[in-house]
Amino acid sequence: MGADLLRSMQTPALAMLLGRSQLDQSKHTDAFARALPHEYWLAAAAGLVNAHQDTSPAVVAQSLARFDSGITDGFWFVINPVHLHIARDHLVLTDRRQLAIDDSESRELFNIAEPVFNEYGHTALFGDATTWFLRADAWHELMTATPDAACGHNIDIWMPTGSAERDWRKLQNEIQMHWHDAEVNLHRQSAGKNPVNSLWPWGGTQVRGAASSPRFQNAFLQSDSLQYFGDVAHATRFVGDSATVIASHSADNLLVLDSLLAPALGDDLGEWLRQINALEVDWFAPILYAIKSGAIDGCRLILTNATSLQQRSVTRNGLRKFWRTPALSTLLP
Repeated sequence: MGADLLRSMQTPALAMLLGRSQLDQSKHTDAFARALPHEYWLAAAAGLVNAHQDTSPAVVAQSLARFDSGITDGFWFVINPVHLHIARDHLVLTDRRQLAIDDSESRELFNIAEPVFNEYGHTALFGDATTWFLRADAWHELMTATPDAACGHNIDIWMPTGSAERDWRKLQNEIQMHWHDAEVNLHRQSAGKNPVNSLWPWGGTQVRGAASSPRFQNAFLQSDSLQYFGDVAHATRFVGDSATVIASHSADNLLVLDSLLAPALGDDLGEWLRQINALEVDWFAPILYAIKSGAIDGCRLILTNATSLQQRSVTRNGLRKFWRTPALSTLLP
């Protein structure tokens, strides 16, 4: 569908930025990798790379700091309450953004699960409706996957593996049984919502002292969906005029535009087109104008899909190369 999508996109500014950009880097990852390419990039840029390569990025310390938890030691995981969809012969992890769980529902489920965590010798912390934490010092070799990497797939491939995987599954199964007929889930189902029927662990790492210092002077997130990555201590959820970010005085800003992520994971091509066209108006056209006018010297574009990543540089001199035709074809695999 790639070529059809390109023909339907109304993004001349993006085409100009891409057509007159310089390719700096191109990477490919395995289709069964335990994180998506943009997640690996964000983790590396923020210094959150895990010592074990075949596991999810080590984001938990930054996430704990975001909630002012005061935790300074132990091996911790991020835990997301999730919904597992039952397919014909396997289970599928659904997009956690579509769960629509509020703090009161999440807290009720946490209160049911916490005694089970304690019974198994683990400490659990409540962060917010979608983010909990679990301390499991003996599980430092447990290999996990990000929920977005596993989203929409048979979870058997992305389930935690390693010496502690049986212990995790035993704990997970017991909590699932406690939640099966919980009042909060019965109310959700009666309201037409999916029940919260499982937990997804990832981002595990040893916490030693306070979280590391910010890597970006200014970090702006379009939404909260990538809140675990980057400069979480100072990241601002972007709201308002894009000029606020473009005109920032810092030379080292990170802008995460993730509105394409949910429709891409959900194979919603109509919504994907609506979002890319909105990005053209809100971001690509203003960035192009800012470079041409000299308001900023240039930018780097980090473009990803499920298995590959491109890093491209755009400069004022590059935009003057009129013989290079604006093109979106670089977006195709």
